[in-house]
Amino acid sequence: MGLLFGEYFHQIDAKGRVRIPTRLKVALGANFMATKGTNGCLFLFSQEEIKTKIYDKLANIPISDLDAQKPLRVIFSSAQELEEDNQGRIMIPKNLREYAKISKDIVFIGAGDHGEIWTKENYDKYMANTNMDTAIAALKEYGV
Repeated sequence: MGLLFGEYFHQIDAKGRVRIPTRLKVALGANFMATKGTNGCLFLFSQEEIKTKIYDKLANIPISDLDAQKPLRVIFSSAQELEEDNQGRIMIPKNLREYAKISKDIVFIGAGDHGEIWTKENYDKYMANTNMDTAIAALKEYGV
């Protein structure tokens, strides 16, 4: 999987269909999935990425560990494979559109190892509260 980056502004049609930006589509590969994400967005993962970054790390959680089972249930119960139609559009399932409050104007972003889909309104609010100096300085905790 490639590195996902950039902002891409699009509109979704009344049936929940939208063209995924080419750069993101190439980086995600042919088979990719959407799940409920944080801050009201949707996460986009390649199937390989969701398996290696999430499932493989959570697969050994005992079924009897009720608290630890919750993240696994939350992520995988909302996961949907997204497929292109013959016109190159993906359909975002209704339950995911409702979760993210998606109706028309959306923003795809690359977030390194995954993509995200936001409503333009929520993305603008999120970014308006972001100070680049503070965000960059916080990376030193991770050795950057």
